[in-house]
Amino acid sequence: MVIFDREILSRRTPNGMNNSNGRIACVIFDMDGTLTKTNELIFESFNHVIEKHAGKRLSPVEIVALFGPPEEGGLAKVVGKKAAGRAMDELCEYYRKHHGRLASLHPGIEDILQFLKDRGVKLAIFTGKGKRTTEITLQELKIAHYFDLVVSGSDVLNHKPHHEGITRVIESLSINPDDVLMVGDAVSDVEASRGARVKVAAVVWDSYDRERVLQADADYVFHSVNEMFDWFKAHIN
Repeated sequence: MVIFDREILSRRTPNGMNNSNGRIACVIFDMDGTLTKTNELIFESFNHVIEKHAGKRLSPVEIVALFGPPEEGGLAKVVGKKAAGRAMDELCEYYRKHHGRLASLHPGIEDILQFLKDRGVKLAIFTGKGKRTTEITLQELKIAHYFDLVVSGSDVLNHKPHHEGITRVIESLSINPDDVLMVGDAVSDVEASRGARVKVAAVVWDSYDRERVLQADADYVFHSVNEMFDWFKAHIN
C-alpha cells in the first residue's frame, strides 16, 4: 500500500450546503483505485485484446482516455464495433483468469466495510466498470455481501461524471442526500457528487490522476486507507 506523507485532512463545504453536523447513513464507494488494486489488471486486460485485434498496445494514459462508458464502449473505439463483442468476451476471460495475480483489495478496506456494516451504515458501489467485470471482482475478492446496492456503468444511461448512478442509489435505498458520502479516486467522482449534491471524499492512495484529484475541491481528502478509517471511527458511532 502506498502511504503518502501525513497531511491535515482537507475539509470544504460546497456552496449552498451545510454538512458540518450531517450524519452518514450511506457510503457510496467507487471500486477501481478506491476499494481495489485493479488498475494493473485493467491495463493488462485491455492490452491483451487490443494487441490481438488491433496489433498494438496502449499506454495506461491512452487506456484511461477510453474510460467513461463501460469496457465495451472503450474497446469499440479501438477494435471497431463489429469486433467489440468478441473482444469483450476475451477481456473478461483474461480479467477473471489473472485476477488473483494482478488484483487485490487495498489492505484495511475490508475492516472499514465491516466497521460501517456493523454500525448500520448502508453501503453501495457506483463504478464506471461494466457489469461483467464488476461482478468478477466482487466474486473474486469475496466482498459482494457488504453492499446493499451495486450500480455499474452498464446500469446507467449517463456515465460518470454524471450523477445518475449516485441518484439511483439515493432513490433505491431511500436515503436523504444530506446523509450520503461518496468516496472515489477520480475527478469524475467529485463532479458526480456535486451533481447529486452529496458530500464527497477524494482518496489518493491509488489514483492515476492524483494531482488533479487533489485540486478537485472535494469535501475530504484521504491519503491512506488508515487515515480514512480513523475518520470513520471519529465520525460514526
